Amino acid sequence: LVAEDSGAYTLESTQGGDTRAIGCSSLVVATGALSIPTLGGSGQGYDIAALFGLKLTPRRAGLVPFMFSDATRGLCERLAGVSLEVTASCAGQTFIESMLFTHRGISGPVILQISNYWQPGDPLLINLLPGMDAAAWLIERKAQQGHVRLGSVLQAKLPKALVAELQTLWWPAMAKAALGGFSDRQLAEIGGQLNNWQLKPSGTEGYRTAEVTLGGIDTNGISSKTMQARDHPGLFFVGEVLDVTGHLGGFNFQWAWASGFTAGLYA
Repeated sequence: LVAEDSGAYTLESTQGGDTRAIGCSSLVVATGALSIPTLGGSGQGYDIAALFGLKLTPRRAGLVPFMFSDATRGLCERLAGVSLEVTASCAGQTFIESMLFTHRGISGPVILQISNYWQPGDPLLINLLPGMDAAAWLIERKAQQGHVRLGSVLQAKLPKALVAELQTLWWPAMAKAALGGFSDRQLAEIGGQLNNWQLKPSGTEGYRTAEVTLGGIDTNGISSKTMQARDHPGLFFVGEVLDVTGHLGGFNFQWAWASGFTAGLYA
């Protein structure tokens, strides 16, 4: 890609030994980003931006499932296919939507959303009973259903398979004990874990399954009115190649269409 003195651009491509040159007065870069390379995602747009001296912000996979390398991975494998509504929190952000256990870790809308704010090493907090004070509820159940096992009571709120795994984690020695056999303090501790289950992902599934790429071309170098590079008339960047990322729900598609339409008005 070459910028001519006249302000025009020449794009050269080579395929099968043949080189083809295309001249244009305006060039719109709509190459996407690094996400889902099997659909054509690549860093080509960043290379073009760097060629013209545009600043790039750090890039990483976004809207992406988490993986685990510790004992949590085995738990997830055994629960693969189980889903439930939870609250996921990290770095001061919280979302409440569905979470899905997979053979590699956890996914689902709530996990994809919170992944945009997670950094390696950060703890991920999962509330398995959103909107409930689990400790108070368990102590209340003890008073009303003291003869019933804790696991049986929890199955009214959580998937049976998940309850079995949590029992192994948090109260294995009292798996067969009735609620009346637990002290209020023990139930309060278990309730606290239900409302604040701390997980430590080993990483994300990366660009292979990520729906978006976080980071990209610094928007300070791009006109928000025209999508044109401020220092390079006739050169436009649109869509995911820019450092613009939205939540789930079609926002990233909308950004791609809106920025592309805007560039088309001025290119």
